[in-house]
Amino acid sequence: MTVWQDDFNGPPGRPDTTKWVYDVGSGNALWGNNEYQTYTSTMDNVRLDGAGHLLITARKEADGRYTSGRIKTKGRFSQKYGRFEVELKIPRGPGLLPAFWLMGNAGQWPANGEIDVIENVGENPGTVFANLHAPGYSSPGEHVADQALAEGFHNYAIEWTPGRIQWFFDGKLFKTAEAAKLQPGQAWVFDDQPFYMIINVAIGGDWPGPPVDSALPQSMIVDWVKVMAYRP
Repeated sequence: MTVWQDDFNGPPGRPDTTKWVYDVGSGNALWGNNEYQTYTSTMDNVRLDGAGHLLITARKEADGRYTSGRIKTKGRFSQKYGRFEVELKIPRGPGLLPAFWLMGNAGQWPANGEIDVIENVGENPGTVFANLHAPGYSSPGEHVADQALAEGFHNYAIEWTPGRIQWFFDGKLFKTAEAAKLQPGQAWVFDDQPFYMIINVAIGGDWPGPPVDSALPQSMIVDWVKVMAYRP
């Protein structure tokens, strides 16, 4: 059963503020990864296109700054367990890090937990990166598609149940993480609380490396986001 959904329908403009809030600024320690961008709430960076899509656009501004968009459902919607799913087309180019991910409602990272449903870096255009982050624990995984992900829309999802999270690309399972397989000193915090969703495009930093300015602007195009209830 679908319990939350955004199809991004309606006229050109801002996303639904009953569902989404903006992260703005350059973040604490450049969002923890030495990233270049400042996130804004302007429609240059975050907007509906009027054709049923959300656009998150990474830009190089005339004043030399890099700007982008990051929106989240914190304070609007969160859920513990279930299926979290997105249909999107990633941007193309080096130095970009588009992502759809979840964070625990309460506490500081990494104690609150992080679930990365989809991340990509430009130097690996066909690779879906998936991960968990928790105290003393991460669970990196990846799926290599048969084409560059920016060539079209793809479906990315997790199914989250007690003690287990599974990742899917275009409906096919490619990764499973389980609490029962943790080692001493590793913490499974993913049964502790509801998580909220985040959509963003980061620019530069430790992982993707520097962008190519001539390739900007670039947009992540999101068709829809959907959350389904957990059924024991």
